[in-house]
Amino acid sequence: MHLHNIELRDFGAYRGKQSLDLRVQPGRPIILIGGLNGCGKTTLLDAIQLVLYGPRARCSGRGSRSYDSYLRESINRKADAAEGSEIALEFSVVVDGHERHYRVVRSWRLSGKQLKEHLNVLVDGQYDRILSDGWPDHVEDILPLEVASLFFFDGEKVESLADPERAAAVIESAVHSLLGVNTVEQLRTDLLALQRRQRLSNEDQALIDQIRAQEAEHEAATVYVADLTQTLGSTRSRCDRLQVRLNKVEKSFMRAGGKLFERQKELEGDRAAVADRLTSERQALRSLAQGPLPLLMLPQQLATLRDQAEREKEADDATRVVGVLEERDAWLLDQLPASVPAAARTALKRKMTADRNKRESSAELKHSLDLPPDMLQQLSALNEALTRDASRARELLRESAGTADQLDTADRLLASIPDQGLIKDLVEERSEAMDALAVAKDELRRGEEQLAEARGRRDRIAADLERAQQKRIKTLIEVEELERIVTYADKARDTLEKFGAALLRRHISRLEVAVLQSFKALMRKTGLIHDLRIDTDKFNLTLADSDGEAIDPARLSAGERQLLAISLLWGLAKVAGNRLPSVIDTPLGRLDSRHRQHLVDRYFPNAGRQVLLLSTDEEIDEKLLARLKPSLAHTYTLVHDDTTFTTTVEPGYWWTAGVPHAA
Repeated sequence: MHLHNIELRDFGAYRGKQSLDLRVQPGRPIILIGGLNGCGKTTLLDAIQLVLYGPRARCSGRGSRSYDSYLRESINRKADAAEGSEIALEFSVVVDGHERHYRVVRSWRLSGKQLKEHLNVLVDGQYDRILSDGWPDHVEDILPLEVASLFFFDGEKVESLADPERAAAVIESAVHSLLGVNTVEQLRTDLLALQRRQRLSNEDQALIDQIRAQEAEHEAATVYVADLTQTLGSTRSRCDRLQVRLNKVEKSFMRAGGKLFERQKELEGDRAAVADRLTSERQALRSLAQGPLPLLMLPQQLATLRDQAEREKEADDATRVVGVLEERDAWLLDQLPASVPAAARTALKRKMTADRNKRESSAELKHSLDLPPDMLQQLSALNEALTRDASRARELLRESAGTADQLDTADRLLASIPDQGLIKDLVEERSEAMDALAVAKDELRRGEEQLAEARGRRDRIAADLERAQQKRIKTLIEVEELERIVTYADKARDTLEKFGAALLRRHISRLEVAVLQSFKALMRKTGLIHDLRIDTDKFNLTLADSDGEAIDPARLSAGERQLLAISLLWGLAKVAGNRLPSVIDTPLGRLDSRHRQHLVDRYFPNAGRQVLLLSTDEEIDEKLLARLKPSLAHTYTLVHDDTTFTTTVEPGYWWTAGVPHAA
């Protein structure tokens, strides 16, 4: 199991949305999270357990409160209670050789006075409703709660384990749940339950009576099916005869024009609609004829009128120009300097006069109709109107011709409809035949349903009878079978008992070595403890010196007992294969500087493939941070605002020079 990311929204002291990247790389297994006391380190540990286990989570901040009360009080005091809080945890697990990515989102909010909680689980990016509903059972397959408590621990748990008597219960729970010993015990319990369920039945006579009753019932059901089959055959034959009769009547009805007779009202309605459409089309043609459309019969006259309008416009334009030229010529003569000779002035005036006379002669018309100045525009508008009306008229003519053909077709169809008096008898005969066939078909349908139901009942009785007969056969050999089951179950339980004891001894032996190695690696006094033993019955922890003499745990200092507790957890992780992430909160409370260095150098980098380390600035100080630096994947600091009593997550640690942290 590998944690990827955790998001907190308005949970506890965490205001708004706070996110921590928890992914690590080979050789850098540690995520260091720093925070002063009361900043939310333990709250972060509680969040991981809460999102996974919900009401069963062993949150340190819950105490004796109910789960509902705990969730209510976990909503950040500055947040809107109607929006509530949310925790999202992303992690991956290898299942059958394939890595599956989980995103578990647990949220809750207040709706009035009621608390509403939601849990959504996404697998490989897809929402899984079944997994969301059954998450409490599924998470036990991924990470059992008893096992999680050994990997998610704070300073208080370490203090508890420092007492050898309390450690016995933890060792027993860990060996049974984490190392699989309880699986063997469960198998022995299941075998015992199997033995107790084996009982020989004394109901032979009752079984025989049941078989006889089922045989009689099966015979009666078979007879009933045969009767229904015969009746159904008669009904089917009657349906066939009625169908033949109806077919004959239908043919006579068709030859007499019955289909047209049935459609008379429809055909009359169609004919009326066609007639109305033809009337509308012809009325539209008449409306066009009342407009300028008849002028299309005078194309030559319209062309002549256009030519005349163009000539009159040109003449009018020339007349206007001549008047302007006369004023211009007079102005030009006035502009000539006085030094110009009179002869030259007279010659120029003569030429100007000749030019004006020439223009006046070209502006004269032989015939003038005194057409209005905008006559050309009126003729252009008329031409456009004639083009448009001509196109519409051709379209209406085509449509009216088609509509007239449709009207003729409708009239022919109406004319071919037979008289009601001639076809009345065929209509009645056809209706009677159809009704009789419908009644027969309904009777046939109900008969088929009854036959199917009767056959199903007969088959069920036959199946029950077969099972009862097989059960009778099995009863004859049941005694021998049960005796064999009980005998082999006893042997299997004895074997499992021996196997469980051997497995327990093997795991305890491995655990003794792992815990002793871990303790020696962390201890400053290397020769103090020479041997360590764990009792397989009571799981008590015994220490011995180099002479084999037992060492009273009371002789150990508080820091040494704390190291012993950490060694126990470390040893359990080693024996279990270090496959789970470890979350360690405030681990250095009572340790001196040498022991702290040993923990930083030897334990934290090797506590697992992923280690979340929650510490104060006094536990992991600047010097210890430098020693941890090669093993750090990310660093974060929990920054608490004493005025708002809220915490935010900031990248980096108190002394972050050269230390990797989340971007």
